[in-house]
Amino acid sequence: MKTRFVAAVCAALMAGAPVMAETPPNMLVIANRIDDIKTFDPAESFEFAGSDVSRNVYQKLVNFDPLDLDAGYGPELAESWEVSEDGTVITFTMAEGNVFSTGNPVTAKDAEYSLRRAVLLDKTPSFILTQFGFTADNIEETIKATDDKTLVLTLDKAYAVSFVLNCLTSTIGGIVDSAAAMENEVDGDMGNDWLRTNTAGSGPYKVVDWKPNESVLMDLNPNYGGEKPAMERVIVQHIQESATQRLQLERGDIDIARNLSPEDVAGLADVDGVKVEDEMRGRLMYFAANQKNEMLSDPKVLEALKLATDYDGMAGSFLKGQYTVHQAFLPLTFLGALEDKPFDFDLEAAKASLAGSGFPECGPIKISVREAQERLDIAQSLQNTWGQLGCEVELIVGTGAQTLDRYRAREHDIYLGEWGPDYPDPNTNAGTFALNPDNADEAGNTGYLAWRNAWDPGAMNDKTLAAVVENDVDARRDMYLDLQSEHQKVSPFGVMFQQIEQTGMGEGVQNFVAGGATTAVSYWVITKE
Repeated sequence: MKTRFVAAVCAALMAGAPVMAETPPNMLVIANRIDDIKTFDPAESFEFAGSDVSRNVYQKLVNFDPLDLDAGYGPELAESWEVSEDGTVITFTMAEGNVFSTGNPVTAKDAEYSLRRAVLLDKTPSFILTQFGFTADNIEETIKATDDKTLVLTLDKAYAVSFVLNCLTSTIGGIVDSAAAMENEVDGDMGNDWLRTNTAGSGPYKVVDWKPNESVLMDLNPNYGGEKPAMERVIVQHIQESATQRLQLERGDIDIARNLSPEDVAGLADVDGVKVEDEMRGRLMYFAANQKNEMLSDPKVLEALKLATDYDGMAGSFLKGQYTVHQAFLPLTFLGALEDKPFDFDLEAAKASLAGSGFPECGPIKISVREAQERLDIAQSLQNTWGQLGCEVELIVGTGAQTLDRYRAREHDIYLGEWGPDYPDPNTNAGTFALNPDNADEAGNTGYLAWRNAWDPGAMNDKTLAAVVENDVDARRDMYLDLQSEHQKVSPFGVMFQQIEQTGMGEGVQNFVAGGATTAVSYWVITKE
């Protein structure tokens, strides 16, 4: 009966028909763009909407308290940890009483299996772990459960402990039920195909149904070891249009609308029964130029495009209230975030830069962009202002998955999209915007944005690696400031904005936390009055 009821609610939401005056008190119904979800496997998931699901399904050794994000990471599946005198060995002691949704207890053996499989599968986010020296050849010695309660990680060198633990809060740090994964293994894939559509975590929820580009349904994990969430069922519905999200929120068909345009936010100001909450996120909106394109590899052309971008015009109009101009790869609130904004919309200066390039007449440019309204609006603005340089700009529009596939295959000219940090340490963005250890096509380093754009950062590689092991906080901050300043001048990235998420919700919804600049959304603390 429950399955039929949930399906009926989803069907009615998709049809735009009235469902009820308000959603049930124990059910959370959310409108969000979720067409970028490709998998729920924490060893592979690397998209925004997928990270939202993962945070609510998979627990980690350490994690963030959603109601106190400023406190940083704290114990979750691990109750404590010790660091060796030389800083290369971290020994975790597992907490008691955690159980997977399958009914199996969580042990250090599961943590060992989960981290090892993430390295062995070598999917896009694997670099988050392999940067510590973990390889397919050494994981039996470097990631080891000595008993059911003890996990020992041996690093290739001493890092700041906060850096290592912050990395373990990322999606790839999710601990999977090893028994369930192995039972569903096919051709040595360690359960990867099964975990694409199924979940086996110990978090507050479990996925019970996923219809790509339509909806995700989550029910309580009956074995969850924490306090029972008030929301026993979570429905995340893919609603692309802001106007539709607003209408459904006003009618009480949904509890939360996560993709409202500034116009629709303004339209809700005088609507009874709803409210809008603002939250600074770590997501950056940027464009990136594929260096395989000869014209786009010309520094003067890149300078011209950055100067021919109407940052303030966009932020003051169709992005008003939802994005602030920001032009460096570290988001505000991060250690070493650079606030300098060297590029203003200056068409004459842009024309002069283009005239001094090897392509003074410009040429055709294709912008790959997801079919989300604010991105289309940004792309159209670039099409207009870059067109004034003489560039023939074409928009290649697709779903989130389609544009990401093209980007990761290095088949774009210009990619327009967002990037969010994987963990709250400056290396999370420095290590992808300014690091590319192997630029060869066959390297397949899709976790590095520099690689996706076929860009070799040169000396910035060493600077990035030096910053990540610097233990003096002030010195480390200065290193990132210098790195960003150089990156602004020479990289093929045009960082434009940092997101301020404006979420519409019923006035009775309490404790909605989108994740700040550090993590993803947390459904289990939400209540409705």
